[in-house]
Amino acid sequence: MNNTKVLNWIDGLWLDSGDYKDSIDPATYELIGRYAEGGLAEAQQGIDAAQRAFTHTPWKDDSQLRAQVLLELADVFELNAAELIDTLALENGKIRPEAAFEVGMVPSKLRYYAALARTEHGRAAQPRPGKISLVIRQAVGVAGIIVPWNSPVVLMIRSLAPALAAGCTTVIKMPGQTAQTNALVARIMSEALSLPRGVINLFSEQGAAGSIHLVESPKVPVISFTGSTGTGRAISAAGAQHLKRFGLELGGKTPMLVFNDADLDAVVPTLVKALTVFSGQFCMTGSRLLVQRDVAHTLTERLAARLEAVRVGPAADPASDMGPLIDKPNVQRVNQVVEEAIAAGAQVIVRGGPVTDGPLAKGAFYRPTLLRVSDPEMAIVQRETFGPVLTLQVFDSEAEAIELANNSEFGLAASVWTRDIDRSLRVARELEAGTVWVNDWAVVYDEFEEGGFKQSGQGRLNGVAAMDDFVEYKHIALNPGRRQE
Repeated sequence: MNNTKVLNWIDGLWLDSGDYKDSIDPATYELIGRYAEGGLAEAQQGIDAAQRAFTHTPWKDDSQLRAQVLLELADVFELNAAELIDTLALENGKIRPEAAFEVGMVPSKLRYYAALARTEHGRAAQPRPGKISLVIRQAVGVAGIIVPWNSPVVLMIRSLAPALAAGCTTVIKMPGQTAQTNALVARIMSEALSLPRGVINLFSEQGAAGSIHLVESPKVPVISFTGSTGTGRAISAAGAQHLKRFGLELGGKTPMLVFNDADLDAVVPTLVKALTVFSGQFCMTGSRLLVQRDVAHTLTERLAARLEAVRVGPAADPASDMGPLIDKPNVQRVNQVVEEAIAAGAQVIVRGGPVTDGPLAKGAFYRPTLLRVSDPEMAIVQRETFGPVLTLQVFDSEAEAIELANNSEFGLAASVWTRDIDRSLRVARELEAGTVWVNDWAVVYDEFEEGGFKQSGQGRLNGVAAMDDFVEYKHIALNPGRRQE
């Protein structure tokens, strides 16, 4: 595959920027292909194409066309799922079950928003005698979608599907780290026969020039961004001069609250998954374990044994429990965070760390790490690590557990483990998080909204509310007059 060269897909055409970069397998650091790096020119070409499609095709006004395209997209993603899973696992590093899970979520989301496209409605009323008012929802225009590298396929679709259902046209900035996957996604979408040219435009970029242009362009009134809180703040500031609308799903530091009546047989394997899925490179990674003192010793022993047994390895090996990080600089970054925490007083329970010997040393592998901390203000507790690093804190009371969980600028998700249904609902209501799972983790449904409290974002994705970022409400006041006698 190392002779593969992939291009950017704009206005239905494959465009070559002339600036080629390497695509690397993070498990082996071998070359798997090359890609045309996008940037400012590709972003502007995409904006121009999206504007033409918004203005000169029936897209924004034809809900049946939009529904048909979304259904066709679902079908072609299903038909090409096997190839997409292979490419994603190779380039992103996910083990195959995780790649299959990501790809498998795509058709359902597309079909859900196809249904919403057909059921989109406003309202009408007669507020005064002889007066009629209508409220309709209209597409806002060109939507810019900026996608992270950790789950590029489903996170792109999660923003794209409601944007299309609402009637927007789109320019998508995909991450350069997954350019081979991105190009395959574009090829798959090009197979939707009813899709008008220019409705979807996609380019890959490892730099930031194209992203910045999407954010700063007055011709792109809405940005849907998934990524870090720091970047979310920066793009919000940059777009403020145009009063640009932002849908932001940002960082997380998910607390996993384990009470003394929890089913530890269910808790322990879920905690392992919550830390190791996508190698901890997930905004909902269960990175903070809060455990009641009564069961802390037992849970710690069982969890440590399971984490030490996690087998890291390439996606190509079916025995791998966890793949590599996206690249070696991220291995160094995560390891530095851990070293600083240990130096600051964190107690090592499972050290994990970079794989430095054997055949895996060529790749970007990092074994799971578990640290016990007593100071809730430590950086490793307060900052998103984005790697397989778990902190453990002990609490005595329900009130203390809630206080520790909420002691964070993040509020994306949380997980509560207890057999007491009253306590589960009490705690869930008090937690400052957009999603709270009870006796579970990472359960997401197309029909139900997700998003962040506090510094974890604004707006919602999934569910009906996901379309709100992409529509304007218009009031049309009619004066037909009273009937003349």
